Amino acid sequence: MANESESITPPNLYGTNTIRKPRQILPGGRTTLAVILLSTMVFVLVFSNYYPEQIQIVYGSAHTSHQTAITGHEDNGNCKLFNGTWIRDLRGPIYNNMTCPTMPDSKNCGKYGKQMDYVNWRWMPHGCDMARFEPQLFLNIVQGKTLAFAGDSMGRNQMESLLCLLSQVEVPIKVHSDTEDKFITWHFRSHNFTLMALWTKFLVEESQREINGTLLQSHDMHLDKLDARLAANLHEINILVVSGSRWFFRKNYLYEEGKLIGCIYCSEDNITNFSVISVIQRAFRTALSNLDNHQESRLQLTVVRTATTAHFENGDWNTGGTCNRTEPVGEGTAMTGTGELEIRNVQVEEANRAQKENNRKRGMNIEILDITKAMSMRPDGHPGLHWDNQWMKGYSDCSHWCLPGPIDTWNELLLAVLTKYRKNLEEQ
Repeated sequence: MANESESITPPNLYGTNTIRKPRQILPGGRTTLAVILLSTMVFVLVFSNYYPEQIQIVYGSAHTSHQTAITGHEDNGNCKLFNGTWIRDLRGPIYNNMTCPTMPDSKNCGKYGKQMDYVNWRWMPHGCDMARFEPQLFLNIVQGKTLAFAGDSMGRNQMESLLCLLSQVEVPIKVHSDTEDKFITWHFRSHNFTLMALWTKFLVEESQREINGTLLQSHDMHLDKLDARLAANLHEINILVVSGSRWFFRKNYLYEEGKLIGCIYCSEDNITNFSVISVIQRAFRTALSNLDNHQESRLQLTVVRTATTAHFENGDWNTGGTCNRTEPVGEGTAMTGTGELEIRNVQVEEANRAQKENNRKRGMNIEILDITKAMSMRPDGHPGLHWDNQWMKGYSDCSHWCLPGPIDTWNELLLAVLTKYRKNLEEQ
């Protein structure tokens, strides 16, 4: 999937503009029309002083269409799902910390004093309108299926968002969890739908280095082997969302065919130093090529979720960095961290490469959930200091995302992808 960056005329979201005479639509004729137009101009001028980048506001009830998550997505070739802007939406979130029984304290920002204005924005793609998330539609599509998020804590963050969204229709039952909640399984009994989180730092096999029983921050990575815990669960999974990038940014030693071939962030003699971007690309290539080749795999669809931005300002997480912004930034001032755009590019490249290969051999479908650009504009959506940080008192979390919040858009976009493949999922 190419990065769509060309300028596109905003869609007409209100249908055909049929021109009629003023007296045909207003009893007062031109006088009444003039008063209305003047009032509207005053409102726009006042509103623009407060929100100069966004003039459009949405009021009213939630969108209730059960046809597709994207208006015109399947028929409109101009729809740029992952390129757009954030607009004001005053309808409020679909859920809150009173209606989501599974919300973790670490993402429950409102409970810890964060002002909730950041929930009053929604993503508007260029060339099409995107409906609000419809939990029942999502559950209808995935009935009888198992969906898993394979990745680090950001993947778990997306699963936590999806749990909150779907619990507005049915409260799930936790059927499995390890002691650290890294491997979790939830079941929606009424829809026979299973939701999993599978912890993996790199998608490929790894082991954490240690000295005298003390774990180090460095790892041994086997770039030619799929993560064993992920591989062991492929016989259960129909839909898989893969992601990852954060754990690559540290000293890691790289292996292929059991032999050391290099490292990241090391200055050791006789060891080739690899760039983080190149290692991420190799890891995604190995993962995507091995998923479909696994003998017992039941995968029908794999979705590659691209890198997301951490929004630390005035320092990093351990040097006093904060994220205190209170509204989105525009496209021209979008904030990206260390290499997110480059990471996104190689993730997209490998997803496209794998899809072409799978098309040739009629393998599983691969799609891209390209959230990098959208999330680069949302520095206001992180917990900051407003989280259950008893173990890290005084540190801001500017990496993960509040619930409810901008991360719910990831699952709205995921629903759009699933809608595209609905027929394929039902046939198998």
